Amino acid sequence: MQNFLTKSRFSSNPLSVLNQFLDEEKAKEVVGSTDNWKFAGYVIDIGFNTARIITSDPYKKAIGGMPRGSFLIMVPEDLEGIAPHFSLLRVSGVAPTPLTNSVQQTYFELHKKSMPELDRWTVSELQWGSIDCDLLGMFYPNPDDAKKIEFSGDINAVVSAHRYRVFSPDERILNIIINGMVKSELNQSIGKLRLTECRLPFNNAKSNLEDVAVQISLKDFLGARTAMFGKTRLGKSNVVKIIANATIEALSSQSEYKCGQLIFDINGEYANTNHQNKSLKEIHPSDCIVYALHQKTETDSRPLRLNFYTDPSEGIRVLGSLMQVESNIGGYAKSFTHIDLPTFDDIEAMGYGDKNRTYRKIQMFWAILKQANYKAKESDLIELLPPFSASGPRGFDPKFTDENREFAYRYVWDQEEHNEDEEFKVPASPKTLDELKRELIVFAKYVQSKGYDTNPLKSSSAKRDEIFDGDDLVLLTFLSPNTGRGTKWITEYKEYHDPNASSLVKGIIEDLNNSKTVILDMGSADEKIRKYFSNMISTAVFQEQERKFTSNNLNSHFVNLFFEEAHNLFPRTVKDNTDVYSRFAKEGAKFHIGMIYSTQSPSTISQELLAQTENFFVGHLSSQDEARSLGKVNVYYDGVQQDILSSKTPGYMRMLTQSHRFVVPVQVKHFGS
Repeated sequence: MQNFLTKSRFSSNPLSVLNQFLDEEKAKEVVGSTDNWKFAGYVIDIGFNTARIITSDPYKKAIGGMPRGSFLIMVPEDLEGIAPHFSLLRVSGVAPTPLTNSVQQTYFELHKKSMPELDRWTVSELQWGSIDCDLLGMFYPNPDDAKKIEFSGDINAVVSAHRYRVFSPDERILNIIINGMVKSELNQSIGKLRLTECRLPFNNAKSNLEDVAVQISLKDFLGARTAMFGKTRLGKSNVVKIIANATIEALSSQSEYKCGQLIFDINGEYANTNHQNKSLKEIHPSDCIVYALHQKTETDSRPLRLNFYTDPSEGIRVLGSLMQVESNIGGYAKSFTHIDLPTFDDIEAMGYGDKNRTYRKIQMFWAILKQANYKAKESDLIELLPPFSASGPRGFDPKFTDENREFAYRYVWDQEEHNEDEEFKVPASPKTLDELKRELIVFAKYVQSKGYDTNPLKSSSAKRDEIFDGDDLVLLTFLSPNTGRGTKWITEYKEYHDPNASSLVKGIIEDLNNSKTVILDMGSADEKIRKYFSNMISTAVFQEQERKFTSNNLNSHFVNLFFEEAHNLFPRTVKDNTDVYSRFAKEGAKFHIGMIYSTQSPSTISQELLAQTENFFVGHLSSQDEARSLGKVNVYYDGVQQDILSSKTPGYMRMLTQSHRFVVPVQVKHFGS
């Protein structure tokens, strides 16, 4: 009666299939139908973390083999009257039996005598072996809700080993093991359970694993950190596409959760279809928006460009970085690559005299861009320049004194040929970008010809005698040099500039707020340009999500960012933990920012970031040090390192998500198939 009541109570619990399973196995044992028996062996030694079982060749043949990493279930010999539950084992290796030495001696004698066959008594003795297993935890009914299951990373008690029996789970129980604890919200299939790289069936027995789909909950990835490790060409990008695609599909059919996705596409494979794979843009044309540095006719995209005028601090830094790769750079050009300009916010905090001189430096940089034929929207630039005095107008006037302008223009006039009837006249102060360029070229020629130490130009500020400092002279020389290439050094980088790019970040933020998947196609771009875009847009995303949080408008809106070759972006050491990527790791969850990053080696990523990472997909690693470092940063990977080192099949991953309490080996499905 007690057994009947217990079964009735848990009849709606997923673990009720365990009772059915055990009844079926007992019936097979009674009638002697052991060909498809799931019995795996007996426990001969048990602890809180490990168990050792004895098994026999007929048992292994019946269950289709017992490879390393396979799952077994350990159940009490008698479940009558108690809740259905089982302990989960993972095969870790072969263990010696108490008779190992005797068995080896028998083998030696048999082979030595080249006996053609063995008698059945000897066979019976030799077919037994022992297997070591890791005890991963226990599945049992939720004590507060009989319809739900729970998993614990430990077991509630250890009794004598002879009271347990070990089985190989069938498809029903495997589904509980793999998917039983996965959140039901935003659920998607990511692939099939795959325990071994070898696909040859053991003893010609069809495996029941090929029908077990591995589920993930996209909720595990919202506002979380996800790492993907493995050698190149082994499926990391495919997993990224699967997750991004699953997010689009899962969130389109519900209204509670919203998620914008931002993919930094360094190879153009997410934005553009190639001969190997379809792109996300092709499959979801209305949900994906592509911004491209080099736009392709076959892909609908928007330009991904910088506006060097409106962000001179970053603009001159990027141009300098690009120039530094040139092997023949030197002199004033090399000096130009080391000049820093402050941001407009930095200038506002300066005193009046410093502020005016710094704005003039920015005007020199603008003149350099104009000389190199970088297009500009002058109406936007005028708004960036405040008055140089309480009543002075905004504009492109660098506000040289009348005396200084007279000196400079008179000198240049004297060096040129003129008609007899022409009269010298100092032009009106600049009101356009072309006029600003003209005036600064005049001053550049004057200073270079007269010499800085002997020129009579004086500052309008009482604090300084010199009108130009060293950086000013470098900028003026770069604008109009006596010798060398001058602004031709930066002409080839015009492809990274767009006068309308000042609205780029605003447009991307708006797309993300509308739950679009934004793909930044940076294929063929210089690495420094990639870093610039990644940092600039990541910072903007962080600030936007932080703004929503502080204004209590965050609600259930998330942003997931996807980074490839993450070792080029993320700091390796804790001392560099103030950048935006470190803030993603520390504060991203609070601001609903998720981060999916991939790289070949765990050791190239900051240990602090790894410690904050919740989800892992690990393919083949070829270094034992890398595999060990993974086990150190996440204890759940301790024990599967050898499998990671030996398996090289593309898409074969060891997966761990927030829902899973142990590593699941999965063959990730091919994107687009």
